[in-house]
Amino acid sequence: MRRLAFAATLLAACSQQQPPQNEVANTVDSSLPSPPPPPEAPLSPPAPGDPGGLTDDRTPLSEGPIDPKSAQGAGQVLQTYFTLAEQGKFAEANALWSDGATRLDLGKYREIHANVGGPGDMEGAAGSSFVDYPVQLYGRLKNGREFSSRGTMTLRRVNDVPGSTAEQRKWHIYRSDFPAG
Repeated sequence: MRRLAFAATLLAACSQQQPPQNEVANTVDSSLPSPPPPPEAPLSPPAPGDPGGLTDDRTPLSEGPIDPKSAQGAGQVLQTYFTLAEQGKFAEANALWSDGATRLDLGKYREIHANVGGPGDMEGAAGSSFVDYPVQLYGRLKNGREFSSRGTMTLRRVNDVPGSTAEQRKWHIYRSDFPAG
């Protein structure tokens, strides 16, 4: 009987399953960083002529030197503004706005790009010149959502009138019909 009990005990001990030796390899280490998110799809704004895109105006612009007082000079200011915005240099970009103008809230964008169309006709009033530019903004908001929007931005400069300063005689962004905030 003792032998039978001893044999039963040995048999029971042999049938106990041992945990696998590689159990550690099957556990998840929560201290490891999670895998990176998949890359975002490239941005693809509406093309010129498509709804939401700029007008399909392929009139070539002069490739020669640009008069800083001309409408093309104003366009260079707008291009500089959006280049600075793309680089996250918001304070420098905002310095290109006229004093007192309602600026775009660049801080709400994680990524911002712009397509700038050709200038409208330059107009003058009360010693100043004005020119409108169609602009297509696109990119990603801080929450990652893509956006694309089309609007107009107006630039202004004071003409060479007595008493005007050199800074006033430069083009500045005067207004925009894009929402400010």
